[in-house]
Amino acid sequence: MANVVVVGAQWGDEGKGKIVDWLSERADIIARFQGGHNAGHTLVIGEKVFKLSLLPSGIVRPGKLAVIGNGVVLDPWALFSEIDKLSGQGVAISTDNLMIAENTPLILPLHQDLDKIREEAAGASKIGTTGRGIGPAYEDKVGRRAIRVADLGDEETLDARLDRLLAHHDALRQGLGAPAVDRAELKAKLLEIAPKLLPYAQPVWKILNEQRRAGKRILFEGAQGSLLDIDFGTYPYVTSSTTMSGMAATGTGLGPSAIGFVLGIAKAYTTRVGSGPFPTELEDEIGQRLGERGHEFGTVTGRKRRCGWFDAVLVRQTCAISGVNGIALTKLDVLDGFDTLKICVGYEVDGVKYDHLPTAAALQSRATPIYEELEGWQESTAGARSWAELPAAAVKYVRRIEELIQCPVALLSTSPERDDTILVTDPFAD
Repeated sequence: MANVVVVGAQWGDEGKGKIVDWLSERADIIARFQGGHNAGHTLVIGEKVFKLSLLPSGIVRPGKLAVIGNGVVLDPWALFSEIDKLSGQGVAISTDNLMIAENTPLILPLHQDLDKIREEAAGASKIGTTGRGIGPAYEDKVGRRAIRVADLGDEETLDARLDRLLAHHDALRQGLGAPAVDRAELKAKLLEIAPKLLPYAQPVWKILNEQRRAGKRILFEGAQGSLLDIDFGTYPYVTSSTTMSGMAATGTGLGPSAIGFVLGIAKAYTTRVGSGPFPTELEDEIGQRLGERGHEFGTVTGRKRRCGWFDAVLVRQTCAISGVNGIALTKLDVLDGFDTLKICVGYEVDGVKYDHLPTAAALQSRATPIYEELEGWQESTAGARSWAELPAAAVKYVRRIEELIQCPVALLSTSPERDDTILVTDPFAD
């Protein structure tokens, strides 16, 4: 039985929410495997718009099991705020359709404090985080001082975890000129939230393995994008987790053999939120036009996204590293009406041509795109649900992208509506 991993093939914000929602009808289980509530998905279902940050997209679909895996860092207060918001929109959420890995590390208020303090202190060198504590929480995870979901079930264990955690954070805060953490207040908050959170805690690795053997289809949902990966992204302007497809296995407790199809999501152009290199960025009227037509504002932060032409070099890299089997190309309709379009096919750095983005930050900052120009189209592609409804120039554009990224287009999205999708290859096909 095929299980599908969905990953962003650019810098995030590629439209993963719609695609995951579209695929969720074919899945039994939808599992988040990394990131935190710094990610955001917007789902448009009929007249309703759902904005998710932490909950798996499948939560809005009746009869589906939503899973938050151990690769996620979890802010329990943000979780229940999101649950309350969705409940107000008519989405029923309970232990029947939501499960959280008991070894999931928690994001605490002190993580958010540290995130903001360090960003402010960095000045011009700031990374551009959301300030939601994701990076510091991952630091504590690998530093073996995190408080995990299961720790909330035993006060003695919780006390020991708090002692170790605060021995680190109080010293760090002192060096940054911040007051020590109020231990009693933090413990009280954790003991208060524990009875609400613990009923959702389960040995996710065990249950998912059992469900997989029973023939259930699993959809693994990634957050952010491949170019924000802690190892392969534009470091240090990256997130603090592994965003590549391999994390789906370790972030939920399944082996690599559980992954059947890797679907990469990419816009028909390129966007980025926050600081960092962006070779094809357009700081002109074309970039402005892309941003306005694509409504390019972050789901979580509301920050305006930087916009530019499609970068085939970067998408080819992410397809190779994540082992992408097919691409879901989104927002093709945003390109309607352009006389000409450009695709980046390489870079030039100090007179030297590159067929990949070099790792060295200094070289990345000096990389200028080498463009190939294609004919645009004046007809509308919005809402197209078959190849026959697309202008010939639009089909040619998509085919050229396939050639350059060395990966086929499996799905083509032509509007935010979930049904405005052209299916080429069903990722769940056995």
